[in-house]
Amino acid sequence: MRYISTRGQAPILDFRGATLAGLASDGGLYVPETWPRFTTAEIAAMAGLPYVEVAVRVCRPFTGDCLDEAALRDIFTRAYGRFAHAAVVPLKQLDHRHFLAEIFHGPTLAFKDIALQALGLVFERFLGESGAHVTVIGATSGDTGSAAIDALAGRAGVEVYMLHPHGRVSEVQRRQMTTVLDGNIHNIAIEGNFDDAQALVKAMFNDAAFAGRFPLAAVNSINWARLLFQVVYYFTTALSLGAPHRAMSYAVPTGNFGDVFAGYVAAQMGLPVERLVVATNENDILHRALSAGDYSQGVVRPTDAPSMDIQVSSNFERLLFDLAGRDAAQLAARMAEFEATKQMRLPDDQREAAARLFTSARVDAAEMIDTMRWALAHTGELLDPHTAIGLAAARRDPGPDSAGAPMVTLATAHPAKFPAAVAAATGITPALPARLADLMSRPERYDVAPAQLQAIEAYIAQRARPR
Repeated sequence: MRYISTRGQAPILDFRGATLAGLASDGGLYVPETWPRFTTAEIAAMAGLPYVEVAVRVCRPFTGDCLDEAALRDIFTRAYGRFAHAAVVPLKQLDHRHFLAEIFHGPTLAFKDIALQALGLVFERFLGESGAHVTVIGATSGDTGSAAIDALAGRAGVEVYMLHPHGRVSEVQRRQMTTVLDGNIHNIAIEGNFDDAQALVKAMFNDAAFAGRFPLAAVNSINWARLLFQVVYYFTTALSLGAPHRAMSYAVPTGNFGDVFAGYVAAQMGLPVERLVVATNENDILHRALSAGDYSQGVVRPTDAPSMDIQVSSNFERLLFDLAGRDAAQLAARMAEFEATKQMRLPDDQREAAARLFTSARVDAAEMIDTMRWALAHTGELLDPHTAIGLAAARRDPGPDSAGAPMVTLATAHPAKFPAAVAAATGITPALPARLADLMSRPERYDVAPAQLQAIEAYIAQRARPR
């Protein structure tokens, strides 16, 4: 399997190269040269297999000579052995049609663990084979940072510099990052929002002098390997509900578009996905793009669902690449214009093509709260704000196009990651699991810095190991 950039000017890489590179050198994102596709019989043969075995089968077509079946099985066994539920991603039924896929049973209580626990082991394996080292630079709206730090803390050959928006993540999210005191972990609270943090990361990758001095790597969902590992739970949940002989729909609370793009990948691989519902909060750039063709950047509004407080969704570029017929030159020009003007219009044919699989919904704070209360009263489930937004969008969906198609909402975080918001909506303050019970008393370590490229590059240059 070879990997190409969405902007067409970066080197073609294998899985190892794309994983360690993260962002392509031309500013684009790596995608497979072609989408591998399973037959109905191959999908049916995965039914009843443990999560690890499905992961091996789903990911193997993408890894080529870089990771064989035995290596993948070892990585996934070690990664998911740390999860609190034996199923890794259990399903809960809410009514005759609606289900929750709980993708938060990893060490940091959010869905990012599913990809990042595996990615940390992949980094360690690739770096050990070559004797190289990497400087991981990431931006987080709350969950990616804690999951990446947990996965990479203490790993040989890896230094981590994680940017988060100062004062704009929950206290639990912050402490899950800043209480990890391993010497290879550096937390930077920037005086700005997540989009500022994400822009700084991209700027560092695109600064030839800086990127030439340090071996930069990415753990955000711009990293293809991380996104690939998220494809697996679409297969396991669909198989549990009757795939491949039954179609599924998914509602996905979405900020950076990575989690829902993984569903798109599953559909390209042959999984019978009827609909992907993109659920946004009041930061609704994706809803505006999919419903009206208006991909223009607005002002980020802080909400009780901070992981979705995003107005530039990096992974949307991967979908735009496919919608444009994989015309990299055209997309590069459009992205350059967007980066300059903060505005883009989707042509009608591309918006209509997206609408064959995607719908979208904007869920405001009142509807989010109502959904949290409804779920507790009618199903006994205590939801975090992000999951509530996904479920609100799912319940708003008009119903299956084919008889009996289930609607699966991805439950992306444990409610205890957002105790204040959950308590305000439901009157119940969710407790942290026992393994994190002392989180609020652990010592913290982080630095506050301005959202300025020169300042962040200087901070990293003073500490990071050069090539």
